[in-house]
Amino acid sequence: MLDTKAPPEADLLALREVVEGPLHEIAGRFSRFLSDRWPHTALVIFTKECTGRPRKVAGATEMINKVTIDELEQLKDLVEPGRPIGATAAVGGATRTVWAVRDPVGTLLVLVPRASRKRLPQPAALSALFGIVATSISQQVAQASPDYLAESRAASSERARTITEMATAHESALVAVLNTLRATALDDRRARVAATESASVALVALRSAQKSDLALSEEPAPAAFTKLRRDIRHLLKHHEAHVEFVPPAKAARPLPGEVAYAARAMTRTAVLAFTAQPDPSRLRVAWTCDGTSLRIDVREQESGSVDVRTLSLQLEGRARTLGATVSLDAVPGWGSRAGITLPFDPPAVRTGETRLSSLNAREREVLHLLAQGKRNKAIAEALGITESTVKFHVTGVLRKLEVSSRGEAAALALNGYEQGPRAGGREG
Repeated sequence: MLDTKAPPEADLLALREVVEGPLHEIAGRFSRFLSDRWPHTALVIFTKECTGRPRKVAGATEMINKVTIDELEQLKDLVEPGRPIGATAAVGGATRTVWAVRDPVGTLLVLVPRASRKRLPQPAALSALFGIVATSISQQVAQASPDYLAESRAASSERARTITEMATAHESALVAVLNTLRATALDDRRARVAATESASVALVALRSAQKSDLALSEEPAPAAFTKLRRDIRHLLKHHEAHVEFVPPAKAARPLPGEVAYAARAMTRTAVLAFTAQPDPSRLRVAWTCDGTSLRIDVREQESGSVDVRTLSLQLEGRARTLGATVSLDAVPGWGSRAGITLPFDPPAVRTGETRLSSLNAREREVLHLLAQGKRNKAIAEALGITESTVKFHVTGVLRKLEVSSRGEAAALALNGYEQGPRAGGREG
């Protein structure tokens, strides 16, 4: 944290710790650094350079979980680069007093002060400190380190998965309401009652989506399929198509929570696409497990006019996130079929690659030269730093790689460079 009584070099060392750690944790480190001079309950860093996770947050969970991109965009428009402000703005679903700083590169810092006072203390100092942090973020994005790439890809996939989940839920609710209103067998009063019931069920499901999304427990495969069957029957309550359900075996391996949610969502997406065709008469929905993966098979007889390209795009985000394979077929007049295979377990990550990804940019440079057999003096000359600094980095490398010698570190590095993906390019 920033100590106003400490010598300047102590503050610089503390700031160095802020910018050197993993990018996805920078908000927490910066929040602790600022806590004494700028007391706050929440901190948000907003940068479009990180497309995977544009919001980096720390502080009161009930507040930061509600902060939206739209709120930050509106606040960003109020702040001129290099001219911090204290203002009242909508943040986290409520109007709050905030301190905001915008760096020339476009990165935004938002602090929610502990006391509701608009006046921002020492705005020039806060702007200068945030400028260093914003520059560090920009450089880490440009360098695209392995840990940043892994975190960014995971975040991007999670965002795509969440968007797909919400879109599917909204689509299911709308289709259920429309099917009810279009049903010729219902009079106006009964149609209104049925439509209201469908909307109410969908609203409850959406409100509980976050809670269920965070659940990581396993689900027995038959129980997960029972939930799916209930969802589809409610969705097609007033649809004329007959649906045959084939559940997985009772002895099937339990499904990881994420796989269970994905399987239901992807199955519903396929069923919605098939029932949107003209006059589908019969559907078959089957799940089977082989011990390592879940196989989803959805078939529709007769129509065969499903838009395969659109359905593929609807399934793509979740499939990519979980490593699923998708096969789609449609033959006009004969029928349509969707086959989806969801692996239970993610691909194994090699321990060495995991440890290598924990190194920061400078440590990777030192390790690369160390793996070439260079001694401290040569490394110092190559990087333009002192030998004592090289020793400091080598110690950090050995500690993070959990090895006791330079030779072990070099061997691990060479193995990782040969087998693992190389850092490169720009990942935002």
